[in-house]
Amino acid sequence: MSDFSCPRCGNGQHEEGFVEDGGQGSQGALRWISGPLRRGPMGGARRMGRQRWEVEAWRCTGCGRLELYAREQA
Repeated sequence: MSDFSCPRCGNGQHEEGFVEDGGQGSQGALRWISGPLRRGPMGGARRMGRQRWEVEAWRCTGCGRLELYAREQA
């Protein structure tokens, strides 16, 4: 999906990568979860029963802007 132009500088070259989630108990890669954030009794995000999507990250090689996309379910 690197066939888009950067909305900031117009560059058409992008490098694929990912945004790491390094938090305690994380699985390494970022996920997008549908619906508003609701916290459980211990302060963590409540995720049970919600759809999860893998997050793709593309970096513009011209200005460094990041574009994030969630197109595939996790």
